Amino acid sequence: MDARHKAGHDGVESRAMASLKDMRNRIASTKATQKITKAMQMVAASKLRRAQTAAEAARPFAEHMDKMLGNIAGAVADLASAPKLLAGTGRDQVHLLVVCSAERGLCGGFNTSIVRLARERATTLAGQGKEVKFLCVGRKGFDQLRRVYGRLILETVDLRGVRALRFEHAQGIAEKIVTLFEGGAFDVCTVFFSRFKSVISQIPTAQQVIPPVFPEQAKSGANAVYDYEPGEEDILTELLPRNIAVQVFRALLENAASEQGARMSAMDNATRNAGDMIRKQTLTYNRTRQAMITKELIEIISGAEAL
Repeated sequence: MDARHKAGHDGVESRAMASLKDMRNRIASTKATQKITKAMQMVAASKLRRAQTAAEAARPFAEHMDKMLGNIAGAVADLASAPKLLAGTGRDQVHLLVVCSAERGLCGGFNTSIVRLARERATTLAGQGKEVKFLCVGRKGFDQLRRVYGRLILETVDLRGVRALRFEHAQGIAEKIVTLFEGGAFDVCTVFFSRFKSVISQIPTAQQVIPPVFPEQAKSGANAVYDYEPGEEDILTELLPRNIAVQVFRALLENAASEQGARMSAMDNATRNAGDMIRKQTLTYNRTRQAMITKELIEIISGAEAL
């Protein structure tokens, strides 16, 4: 009887020791994760400063480009000689949705919010009897869209090897869009991206680039009389493809800043959550260890009194 009792006691003690070891391993693992999330937060903060500066620097140029083209386009928009990129095909049946997303995750709801906006637009268009096609810029957007719209994705642009965004990257995407348009693949093109507002606020945005939709202030000045050399049609033929590249470049820069802001915020939350988990795990570990010590002391005292 005593032998069986001793064996049972040893088994309980060994299980308790194993439980304490598991707790120590979980605490160590959580601390390692916390170090990683903290490091990722610091890296994102460093990248955010550069990305935010680039995005803010691109905004005035893109806005003035839109304003200038809006003024010029007001004089020729209703003419038969208006460039096709300005006037469109005259139809509104086939829509190309250019979805710009990140190449990597761990940035909260950044990618999901852009894809959600594009999917809502696609659902609305499909409900109106329109045809929808996709061009994905970034792997994460493609991964989410291919589950439902795989057969509608015409092409995917992979920017994983790009360390710093340059205008030629946007120009390459713009050339793909213009080539598809000239080949009759779509009638209307809309770019989806996330406009950077702050570290905790990024705004999913949709901007139509073919045919372009110019701001109201640009249209209001369209009645002013200007003489252009060369003519308006020649200027627009040259500048409209470049404007698409400018708007795509702006979208990529806004996305880059928004991605780093979202990642910084997500990693900050993950670091805080890991700290809370470590405190709870440490408290549980200390309580369990204290209970074991108390139990052993009781057994020693009881044994001493029995003698």
